[in-house]
Amino acid sequence: MEHSHPFFSVIVPTYERARQVAFCLRALACQNYPRDRFEVLVVDDGSTTSPKGSVDAFVGQLNVRLLAQPHSGPAAARNYGARHAMGTFLAFTDDDCAPAPSWLQALATRFATAPDCAIGGRTLNALPNNPYSTGSQLLVDYLYTYYNADPDRARFLASNNLALSVERFHAVGGFDALWFRAAAEDREFCDRWLYYGYRLMYAPEVLVHHAHALTFRTFWRQHFNYGRGAFYFHRQRACRGQTHLRMEPPRFYLELLRHPSSRVRGRQTLFLTALVGAAQVANAAGFFWERGANRKKLKSGTHSDEKLGAPGRTYHGR
Repeated sequence: MEHSHPFFSVIVPTYERARQVAFCLRALACQNYPRDRFEVLVVDDGSTTSPKGSVDAFVGQLNVRLLAQPHSGPAAARNYGARHAMGTFLAFTDDDCAPAPSWLQALATRFATAPDCAIGGRTLNALPNNPYSTGSQLLVDYLYTYYNADPDRARFLASNNLALSVERFHAVGGFDALWFRAAAEDREFCDRWLYYGYRLMYAPEVLVHHAHALTFRTFWRQHFNYGRGAFYFHRQRACRGQTHLRMEPPRFYLELLRHPSSRVRGRQTLFLTALVGAAQVANAAGFFWERGANRKKLKSGTHSDEKLGAPGRTYHGR
């Protein structure tokens, strides 16, 4: 029984989003999984308004704990939760995500045959009437199609739907908390996981619904921060002796622009294609902005081990 129902520690980082925490916990309370075989750790990343009320409302329905740390970013919050976890496996999601009722059971089924893999599932847009949320999810879908063409040998899994053994999480050093913002810390973690010789697995039946409301301003900022994170990602690769800057072939970008028309029909197609293009411009702008800022720090002698990307109010990026 224990083998078929391993103990999970579900970790949910949050910052100034008590309402979204309740949204996530409501979904976790509906899991088709034994209540005594998982815990939920909500990690408050230094919010001025604590999510305690939202968490307390589910105490009778879930084995849930609220942890708190000074404002240090989502990567640090996930690591903090992992240090307090009691489970054999860690399952990460975000406060604006609603895991499907089968989420933990689907993960348990995968881990029964692949306990040493990091497993990531499919994320669905919960706000289909928001074109910016739709455009953002289309980009993630394309990246999964491109990088995870072989699901058993995946190359990228987002941290809002990711699970792995607690032992191996600590063995590779957890998420790199040096990067303050929600941008590229999961990409860097996956790359480091593969560098250590471990395997990533994409499991599309492991479902999470993502309700990330966006406007054009927040959409642009999100992808600008992804570009900033990309600079950090390539710098960290260089520190490991890997290729410093690896560009994708032109086909990658051409197929990316065609991707919306393969998924969406009607008048929205042109607008979503334009959004995908705008996201690439924002990404490039963020990359070169961060590179310029880094060079200024090096020239002035102020660059050290300070938090990259701090300070910042942009916490949730995906």
